[in-house]
Amino acid sequence: MSLSLFLVDEQALSTAEPGDVVPLSGAEGHHAVTVARTKPGERLLLGDGIGTLARCRVSAVDPGRLEAEVEDIWFEPPAQPSLTVVQALAKGDRDLLAVEVATELGVDEVVPWQADRSVVRWRGDRGRRSQQKWGQTLVSATKQARRARIPTLAQAAGREQVRARIAGAARAWVLHESAEVHLADVVSSAGAGTPRAGEVVLVVGPEGGISQAELDAFVDAGAEPVVLGPTVLRTSTAGSAGLAVICAASRWRA
Repeated sequence: MSLSLFLVDEQALSTAEPGDVVPLSGAEGHHAVTVARTKPGERLLLGDGIGTLARCRVSAVDPGRLEAEVEDIWFEPPAQPSLTVVQALAKGDRDLLAVEVATELGVDEVVPWQADRSVVRWRGDRGRRSQQKWGQTLVSATKQARRARIPTLAQAAGREQVRARIAGAARAWVLHESAEVHLADVVSSAGAGTPRAGEVVLVVGPEGGISQAELDAFVDAGAEPVVLGPTVLRTSTAGSAGLAVICAASRWRA
């Protein structure tokens, strides 16, 4: 069984070496001691969320905090290509499910997209709370997946911001049920599949679908409309299915 991952401040592991003792306190220390009931002698992972992971043995436990001795420590560089999901805002927390699973699959950046047909609108306090909730979801999913890096959460974007991301990407695909090209065929095509470096952008529309004006703008910026399969997926699952196809053709190979 894989070791549980807890996050520490970026500086805590910056100079750590095997044999050093790293404290875990605050909310993470409380969770480790009170919720997970971690005991001295048990092993766990500590991570800084920006690439460093340390395998540790718990040496001391106090209420709300523990100390862990580093046994092994390593740095995982950013994966290539970088995977960005532009996720349309959706009602009923379906967008939260989407970014949670995307994080577990390995997404590097998530862009909340205020699409033309998004029912949910991020404005004022509601927008700030929603942005914060997305960020918390990325952190918890990172820990669940034992990832070395927390995905970047971009600011909420409109059509023009998404268009600019597409224009600057090495490759961009828009999931669209009317597309004639299958994503699985594209990513496996010799010479035309997933690039080895740069940014790959995957655009996922809202429950009401991507408007024609949005689709035209994205295609004009260099994106290619693609379809996943014969069934219509919800916005909460389409992006994750697309990421799985891309990763299977690139990152998940030996």
